[in-house]
Amino acid sequence: MQAVKPEPNIQELMSAAARALAAGDAAGAREMLKAVVAREPRNLPAWLNLAAAARALGDLPAAMRALEGALLVDPRNFHALLGQASILERQGDLRAAATTYGFASALAPPDERLDAGTRRALQHGREVHARHVAELDAFLQAQVADTVGAAGDLAARKAQAFIDVALRKRPNYRQEPVEFFWPQLPAIEFYERELFPWLERFEAATGAIREELLTLIRQDAGELVPYVDYPDSRPLDQWRELNHSIRWGAYHLMLNGEAVEANCARAPRTMEAIGLLPQPRVPNRSPAAMFSVLQPRTRIPPHTGIANTRLVVHLPLIVPDGCAFRVGGETRPWKQGEAWVFDDTIEHEAWNESDQVRVILICDVWSPFLSEADREIVTRVMTAMDAFNASPPSGAL
Repeated sequence: MQAVKPEPNIQELMSAAARALAAGDAAGAREMLKAVVAREPRNLPAWLNLAAAARALGDLPAAMRALEGALLVDPRNFHALLGQASILERQGDLRAAATTYGFASALAPPDERLDAGTRRALQHGREVHARHVAELDAFLQAQVADTVGAAGDLAARKAQAFIDVALRKRPNYRQEPVEFFWPQLPAIEFYERELFPWLERFEAATGAIREELLTLIRQDAGELVPYVDYPDSRPLDQWRELNHSIRWGAYHLMLNGEAVEANCARAPRTMEAIGLLPQPRVPNRSPAAMFSVLQPRTRIPPHTGIANTRLVVHLPLIVPDGCAFRVGGETRPWKQGEAWVFDDTIEHEAWNESDQVRVILICDVWSPFLSEADREIVTRVMTAMDAFNASPPSGAL
C-alpha cells in the first residue's frame, strides 16, 4: 500500500511562497498562498502576499479580493489599505482612491519604520488625498459663498470651521476642563467682543498699564516668578521643560483669589482697569490676574484650564513679531492693545519665536452664559470641595 504523502505545513507553504515571489514565480506563489488561506482564513501575511502575487500577475480584481480578505482579519491594516488605494487609482476610481489613501495615511506607522518603496507609495497617497481634499473644499466653499458672504465674518468663520472638521482638516476641539465642567456652556474658541461691554474701556487703559509694567520690569526684575511651579514628584508631562523656569514667568497681581500687595501697589492704574472686569470671586481660587512674560524662543505647550465656568482675557502689552496664540483650530497673532476673550478649557498653546520678551496681561472673568444663581452654585461647590479636602476625615472609610 502506497504511503500518503503528508500535506505541507503552513510555515513550509509560506516560506516556499516567499521564495517563489522573490524568484519571480508569482503564479506558483499564488497557488501556495491560496492553499494557506483556505486552511487558515485569518492568516494576515498570507492574504497580503496573495495580493502581491495577484498584482504581479496583473490580476487587479484578484489582488483587491485578497486585500479584502486581509481587512476582514484586520480592518485597520495600513498595508492593505494602501494597496487598495493604489489599485483603485490604477482602475481610475480616483475619489475612492483618494479617500482610501486618507484612511491609510491616518493609520501609517512613522515614516522611518517603512521601507523606501512603501514610503514613496505613502507620500504619493498623501499627495493624492491632499488634492482631493483641496478640490472638495473649493467645491463646498462655492456652494455656500453667497449665503456666507451675506451673513458676515462670524458666519464665515463658523462655516470654515464646519467644513474643515467635515474634511478632517482640523480636529473637533471640545472643552476639556481639568477639574470643573458646568453643562450646556458653549465651546467657543475666541468669543465675540459684543458679549463684553467693558472690553473697550479695558483696552483704553493699555498705555497706562504698559507704563506700569515697564516700571515693574525695571525696578523688580528679580521678582519675576515661574508660572509653572509644581513639585518634581508630580507627573509633569508637557510641563517638565518649563517647570520652575522663568522662561514663562509671571508678575502676579491677583493669585489664588488674593492680591499680591507689593505688585498691586506698583500698578494702581492696572488694578483700576482690572476692576472693570466681572471676575469670579471664589476663595483660594479667583480672581486671578498677572503679567505673563514669555522669553524669546519659548513655546507654551498645548494644555487646558481648570473650569469652563470662567473665561480668560488677554491684553497684549509687548508683542514682537513672531508671537502667536492658538485656541482649538484657530491661531491669531497678538496686537498691542487689542484684547480678546477665550475659553481656556479648549486646548490652547502659545509661542514666542522672536528675540525679545512677550508680555500680556491675563485675567479671568465669569462666563457670560452663567446666571447669578449659577455663579453662586459654582462658588459654593468649589469652596465646599476645598474645605472638605482641607479638613480631617469624619471617620474611617
